[in-house]
Amino acid sequence: MHPINESMEEAIQYGKKYIEDLLSFFGLNTDVYATSDDEVIQLSVPSTHMNGFLIGHNGENMRSLQYLTSTALKNNYFAHTRVNVDIADYKKQRAERLREHAVEWVKQVRDSGIPMDLEPMNAADRRVVHQLAAEYSLTSDSVGDGRDRHIILKPASDQAPAPAETTEPEVSEPTPEPAAEPEKE
Repeated sequence: MHPINESMEEAIQYGKKYIEDLLSFFGLNTDVYATSDDEVIQLSVPSTHMNGFLIGHNGENMRSLQYLTSTALKNNYFAHTRVNVDIADYKKQRAERLREHAVEWVKQVRDSGIPMDLEPMNAADRRVVHQLAAEYSLTSDSVGDGRDRHIILKPASDQAPAPAETTEPEVSEPTPEPAAEPEKE
């Protein structure tokens, strides 16, 4: 059995070289920026004339590059195999746009007290929504499988729904006056 390489620095360098070699097959010789955070290797490819091709439809080609890099790390006995590949800050910008939409969703659930089923989304997008829901003290659950996996946003269990606005004034029941004590003579 081959020993597992525990070095994060070596895993980062391997992932960086692997992506750079893959890109060179497409005639793109560029320097990939490589770091790590929370046990995830971050590989950032700068903007080039090939952005559209490398990113692909809805980021599918980029996710494929990420999968290939992660698999190469596993096949070469690295302990650190979680990889995030971002091309021309596509994921960062997408997360910011998603966050803008998600703010509206969480405010709607918070104010109405009614759960909301969101459209299916990939794991990275779900993570953004889960984090935002937590910031707003909402509960969020991922349900479903594969491409149908989506989030249900719910008010926190201890949060009462916001009062519904009405045009009629609220009428309260009169409180009975305590009975007067009989006079003593």
